[in-house]
Amino acid sequence: MDLDVYVTAHRAEWERLDHLLGRGGKLSGAEADELVALYQRTATHLSLIQSSSPDPMLTARLTQLVARARATVTGTRRASWRDAVRFLTAGFPAAVYRSRRWWIPTALLSTLLGVAIGWWIAANPEVQASIGAPAELRAMTRPGGQYETYYSSHPAASFAAQVWTNNAQAAAVCLVLGAFLGLPVLWILFLNMLNLGVGIGLMSAAGRLDTFLGLILPHGLLELTAVFVAAGTGLKLGWTVIDPGPTTRRAALAQQGRAAIGMAIGLALVLFVSGLIEGFVTPSGIPTWARITIGVVAELAFLAYVYVLGGRAARAGETGDVDIADRSAELPTAA
Repeated sequence: MDLDVYVTAHRAEWERLDHLLGRGGKLSGAEADELVALYQRTATHLSLIQSSSPDPMLTARLTQLVARARATVTGTRRASWRDAVRFLTAGFPAAVYRSRRWWIPTALLSTLLGVAIGWWIAANPEVQASIGAPAELRAMTRPGGQYETYYSSHPAASFAAQVWTNNAQAAAVCLVLGAFLGLPVLWILFLNMLNLGVGIGLMSAAGRLDTFLGLILPHGLLELTAVFVAAGTGLKLGWTVIDPGPTTRRAALAQQGRAAIGMAIGLALVLFVSGLIEGFVTPSGIPTWARITIGVVAELAFLAYVYVLGGRAARAGETGDVDIADRSAELPTAA
């Protein structure tokens, strides 16, 4: 394509579109129709120039022109409480449901890894010795030791806030860094399972595994599920880089990225609940069976939320992505 000839042929249309945009909302009906037609044609022009004869200055000018025209044509929409309700009742649970083929295997394999590390540590005194001196290990595992006092070492409210912040950051990192082929996600998962396995191994070797599980399960079920969902979504995002499917890699990553942002918000709320349990229930004086029951109920409630509301929304076509009107325009590509 001869770029100079193409620019000469269409410059008048671009200038006319720029003129109409400069008049704001003071357009007649015919002029409004003309603006829409010019916007569509200019978007096609931009696509052809980008694919055939990319010129940085011309591309930047037309990109800005198309963006202004799109904002004028589609208008702006303010978020409302209905958007929040729709997100909580359809968008977020549907996104979690649709990614279940990633986070469920992630959860199973990670749990097996944590248990295997714990068994290895418990069965090998030399491994325990490499973790700490005998006096240090006793200080951690004895009744009233560090594993038990950890949950009551700070005021419940501040401890819950700290736990929620740390876990929300870990989940967000899994979602964001998943685009790097999922490798950082695997490392974060390994560190989490290593910490869990060390606790299982040391407390089991001390004959106090039941105490450890009584402290971990109330909040850990929901907390680890949220981490596994984030990790599975991050791995799915990383796989999209390798295999974008029938769409272009850019479009596939944009769709998965938008869904991942929504997942980060939703998982922050889930982790807020687990943080409350960890701050107020785990260190409380209520019986162990009651604390574990609270954790199991919270976990089952989340799974029901995902599989009932999320499954229904997913079958209705909900993907967890933003509305079409709120997405960036995807320009047609030249054949």
